[in-house]
Amino acid sequence: MRTAREDATARLDLYRPAETDLAALFGILSDPRVWTHFPTLRHTDPDQTAATIERWMRDWEHDALGVWVVRDRDTGRVIGYGGCSSLGGVAWNLGYRLAPEVQGRGLATELARRGMERAREVMPERPIVAYLLEHNLASAAVAVKLGLSLAHRAPDTGNPDPAAIRLVYADHPLTDDQLAAALR
Repeated sequence: MRTAREDATARLDLYRPAETDLAALFGILSDPRVWTHFPTLRHTDPDQTAATIERWMRDWEHDALGVWVVRDRDTGRVIGYGGCSSLGGVAWNLGYRLAPEVQGRGLATELARRGMERAREVMPERPIVAYLLEHNLASAAVAVKLGLSLAHRAPDTGNPDPAAIRLVYADHPLTDDQLAAALR
């Protein structure tokens, strides 16, 4: 049974995550095509996805905002997830991941824009950050399109790829604590 729609955009229905989303989300999170920029994060076991869903559900309970499960308005099919979630209680983390077959249609921008609007409604004093790897040009383009500015560029500590560079975009200047949260 699907939970009630929590929010929407022009083309997307947005739901709080539920355990019933496990199979659909594992299908996305285990697809190597959505992890080309960070392959070691790909889920290889549904238990990883279940733990992620549980974390997202806790975020909603704690912060009154979190990651949405994204459904196509026309088909009702889960096509991804995203929005703003708490980043260590000091910033909002803007993130999104969509199934390969729906990428390139502006849906990430639409989803991210709604997430930012909600974050500003819920706790406007928290900055909104998007952190990503430098070679993820599509995500960087979305961040810039949404008005975020590059706040940090440095090697991605702990990444299995020693050449990886982490970028942090933000909607306003970050304190040391806020930047540290984005770099964990």
